[in-house]
Amino acid sequence: MTVPLEVGGSVPQPEDVLLGETQIEGRSLGQIAWRRLRKDRVAMAGGAVLIFLIGVAIFAPLIVKVLGHPPNEFHQDLVDTQNGTLGAKGPLGGISWKFLMGVEPVNGRDLFSRVVYGSRISLLIAFFATLLSVLIGSTMGIIAGYVGGWLDAAISRLMDVFLAFPLLVFAIALAGVVPDKAFGLTGESLRIVMLIFIIGFFNWPYVGRIVRGQALSLREREFVDAAKGLGARSPYILGREVLPNLLAPILVYATLLIPTNILFEAALSFLGVGIQPPTASWGGMLSDAVTYYTMPHFLLWPGLAIFVTVLAFNLFGDGLRDALDPRAR
Repeated sequence: MTVPLEVGGSVPQPEDVLLGETQIEGRSLGQIAWRRLRKDRVAMAGGAVLIFLIGVAIFAPLIVKVLGHPPNEFHQDLVDTQNGTLGAKGPLGGISWKFLMGVEPVNGRDLFSRVVYGSRISLLIAFFATLLSVLIGSTMGIIAGYVGGWLDAAISRLMDVFLAFPLLVFAIALAGVVPDKAFGLTGESLRIVMLIFIIGFFNWPYVGRIVRGQALSLREREFVDAAKGLGARSPYILGREVLPNLLAPILVYATLLIPTNILFEAALSFLGVGIQPPTASWGGMLSDAVTYYTMPHFLLWPGLAIFVTVLAFNLFGDGLRDALDPRAR
């Protein structure tokens, strides 16, 4: 691949180069990808939103302390019980300077605080589940694609088994038999670890198939043959020759897998087998809001949070894929 050259932001003239009057500076592939990504305003906007959401999740206690109330604190005085119905006092679900998104119609909990704390649960589960999927899928895919033969056939059939597995049914069944204490964990921590394991462990074949296909192509390339000719062993070739060329597709697919895992965690919480109350989660808030369909603000905020997060990840992932594509111009 020809590396573009630049001198002070301008293209050097041939006669200047021949006379040695200019200093030529090459750009690495990473610099080229970053330059392409910066030109994609949609992807950069998605990345900015992701940085903001990650910051909100990390500093949730501080944000709630300044702008909201504790997520599980009841405000019964803000609940309107007239005419035998439950609702928030005031317009638009009780939205005010003290309650930026209003309050729940049942017990008056601050919706803003619960949405902010819900981001911690959703992003935490999605990130670590994606990390687990990428680690397992990349390892199995590289081994299957590079080694080939019976090992490739065995891993490929294993992928088919996992892809045919009814993941949602398994998650519902497993959530019902999880004990109160296991592996030194209890309560919310145990359930989070369980969700990360279920989502991450059973989604690795999607990553594995992509990595396997790329590894099949890379093992026939000239630089792999050259490494073999120099006496390099398979572990060295996999770690120093094949894996660096797989980082781009792995990174791109990871950014596209995270929103899928966010939606899956929200679906499990919506069905009542994910994060249990009173811990705030976006899916659990949507599940509670279904009962009060006449109060759209209760449904709006967690649904909007999921929508914005998933959209930002998808936009950034698409832009990253285009930036890392060596055939793109």
